[in-house]
Amino acid sequence: MNKTIADIAQMAGVSKSTVSRFLNGGSVSLDTRRKIEKVVKATGYVPNTFAQSLKAKRTNIIGTVVPRLDSFATSHTLMGIDEELRSQHYQMLISNTSQDVKREIEAIYEFARQKISGIILLAAQITDDHLTAIRDISIPVLLVGQQHEQIHSLIHDDYRAGYDIGAYVLSQGHREIAYVGVTERDVAVGVQRKEGFRQAVRDALPAACYTDEAMRAAGYDIRYYETGFKMSDARIAASAILDQFKPSLMVCATDNIALGVINAAYSRGITIPSDLSVTGFGGYDITEVIHPALTTVQYPYMEAGRVAAQNIVRLVEHKTVEQVTVMDYSLIERESVDKR
Repeated sequence: MNKTIADIAQMAGVSKSTVSRFLNGGSVSLDTRRKIEKVVKATGYVPNTFAQSLKAKRTNIIGTVVPRLDSFATSHTLMGIDEELRSQHYQMLISNTSQDVKREIEAIYEFARQKISGIILLAAQITDDHLTAIRDISIPVLLVGQQHEQIHSLIHDDYRAGYDIGAYVLSQGHREIAYVGVTERDVAVGVQRKEGFRQAVRDALPAACYTDEAMRAAGYDIRYYETGFKMSDARIAASAILDQFKPSLMVCATDNIALGVINAAYSRGITIPSDLSVTGFGGYDITEVIHPALTTVQYPYMEAGRVAAQNIVRLVEHKTVEQVTVMDYSLIERESVDKR
């Protein structure tokens, strides 16, 4: 059986409050400390830090709210958070909301009831209900992956990444392009990446190309589509696109979408990249080992998690943190883009 504080106190011949004070780093005499340490070592006692933290005014636990667990970006961000928090003697508690905004709000309040020291929030969007909850709990909150003027945020430079991928594919001679994005409710993935790409196209066009007709007259045919985040959704969307449009390249807002596009292309006998070039965003491990390897924007998700953990600990400890922390990225040129 697991020993309790009461058991340790009885075996050491001291009170429960003395053991509790010892475990929480409080002041006890040297003789008493040695007695308790001896019993702890002999029994292999491990304190229930969660139970302890619920009794404390301030805990060493950071709550992390995530929209989904079956995501490369989320899992690698969490690994970085956990690694850094442990190095600073904090622990991470995860609440998965399955992309349900109501559950995100509930998780924020629940963490506050558990006396969590701080919250790292990975959310696709920030609503008025989020802002109300954050004001109500009066606990430091760090937003990761999105940016909001009222919340300390850590973001990837999605706009500039979108611009760079756009400039790159245009430099390879592609003029008939399908951009396959996601809902604009997700500002980072659905808006910033697309707008960065769109600006790269504008900068490459003659000044008079303000309309689709003028663009086509200049030899450009750029069309924008929307799909879900799942590979299966992207496969269906890509099939529908290829029924009506024959682009030389598809720019995909995530690597998962790119993989769905590649699958749809192969099912139609379309060869990558000679018939159709494809790019993604994310830098998932699988994009390097598939054939052809995927040209993509690689985000440092684990490093972002580490920096997020550092920032939330600084906020918990009332230290200065930049309002917005921007992570860098790398454009990885691989085999999935052909030169035209």
